[in-house]
Amino acid sequence: MAGPTSLPSPPHLAQLLEEGPHTLFLDFDGTLVGIAPRPGDIHVPADLAERLHQLRSRLDGRLALVSGRALDDLETHLGPVAIARAGSHGASRFLADGSRFGRAPEGLPDEAVEELRSYAQEHDLFYETKSHGGALHFRGQADKAEQTLAFARQVAARHSLDVTSGKGVAELVRPGANKGAALHAFMEIAPFSGSTPIFVGDDVTDEDGMRAAIEFSGFGIAVGERVSEAARYHLPNVEAVHDWLDI
Repeated sequence: MAGPTSLPSPPHLAQLLEEGPHTLFLDFDGTLVGIAPRPGDIHVPADLAERLHQLRSRLDGRLALVSGRALDDLETHLGPVAIARAGSHGASRFLADGSRFGRAPEGLPDEAVEELRSYAQEHDLFYETKSHGGALHFRGQADKAEQTLAFARQVAARHSLDVTSGKGVAELVRPGANKGAALHAFMEIAPFSGSTPIFVGDDVTDEDGMRAAIEFSGFGIAVGERVSEAARYHLPNVEAVHDWLDI
């Protein structure tokens, strides 16, 4: 396990591309845009989608966005993109042409949703409804983290769900909804198959994607000040990610 300051910066992207085809798997919040106290408060540069399309062209299509957000929510902030993408922690996948890749994700049982909503109301937390799951946000309320995570795990155990824990959030999802599974799925098809995957992300939920990249002889890049078990390299912030991507 390595802290970010002990990890080196990645080689220049142009240098990597000269060595052979690479695929970039990019997280969104905290990687391409700054994190906000609430998911709807993020600031997205007006031309970010255009810059990402230019990056996709440089990579000959080997670019995928992999976000914890539902894809309709992602589009609300980023706009429509002709880029491969996986939302809901990788459970909902679309190809660059807009066609669905795999099955649509399944939402949470009604009873689990009611338990999460009630807990959020009782403890002054923000509950976010997602098409694939539900999230209890405790950003800025660190004193509530341990109790909230314990409750989320109890609900998950009762309903055979998984818990993903990120920066200030405990999220319940169906089993198998993770970013590593999304990378595996994309790497089986063109134009991604046969390339070297690089997964870039700022949160613990991105570790699954990094571990999956290693299975394909690729690597992960941790963004921000956090400990990473799977990353090989480190970038300090969103601005550094943009610089490294040259977007």
